[in-house]
Amino acid sequence: MSIGILRVRLRAAFLILASSAVSAVAAQVTGQVTVATANLAAPAHLDLSVVCWLTPLANQTVPPVSAQNPLPHARLVQKNKVFEPHVLVVQVGAKVDFPNRDPFFHNVFSLFNGKRFDLGLYEAGSTRSVQFDRAGISYIFCNIHPEMSAVVVVVDTPYFAISDARGDLTIPSVPPGRYRLNFWEEHCAPTTLAGLSRQITVSEDATSMGNIRLQESSETVTSHLNKYGKPYDPEVFSSPLYLKP
Repeated sequence: MSIGILRVRLRAAFLILASSAVSAVAAQVTGQVTVATANLAAPAHLDLSVVCWLTPLANQTVPPVSAQNPLPHARLVQKNKVFEPHVLVVQVGAKVDFPNRDPFFHNVFSLFNGKRFDLGLYEAGSTRSVQFDRAGISYIFCNIHPEMSAVVVVVDTPYFAISDARGDLTIPSVPPGRYRLNFWEEHCAPTTLAGLSRQITVSEDATSMGNIRLQESSETVTSHLNKYGKPYDPEVFSSPLYLKP
């Protein structure tokens, strides 16, 4: 065996061992979240999608994205004039597929800071995709059906989670170190979310974020404009073809 081949094999073995060592000490970060309604008399609820993510601090880095370590595709399905799921979180650089599972046309678009795009009209059974190449919040709509909306939260880290129906949050496989903990929820004001952001230290054991309580804003958006910046045709709202199922 030549020295060159031996070096390659030793390097490959070292990388495998190093990767195994990192995964062996990676921790699970958990938390429990509730969202208090804007009506203070109403009880807090858990059935809202709360996104949390950890941004590495100091000299820590995130795993590089490469052909050997690609980002998975995510999907935002259009069916029964609804986006499913309503809230989606992905890492910067990820592609999101928008399959049309309805028996009619859709026109997905977003004009917000996270990612500005317009997929145009496309028919039942077809799929179009968008690569989200910058961190931010993208509010997604359909230019034909005003009742359709979704949110894509794009974060610059692989360490993120979205709450389940009970309000549980779980971020798996987080290497020990110092991180900035961030939150997002559709009905909470940016100042509220900024106030919850803080630094945490993840140890080799499971780390808990504790119980997090968010307060909804009383200022909610009840309508939006179409992709041309104009109101939707009023007939869309009155036609039985466009009522929510």
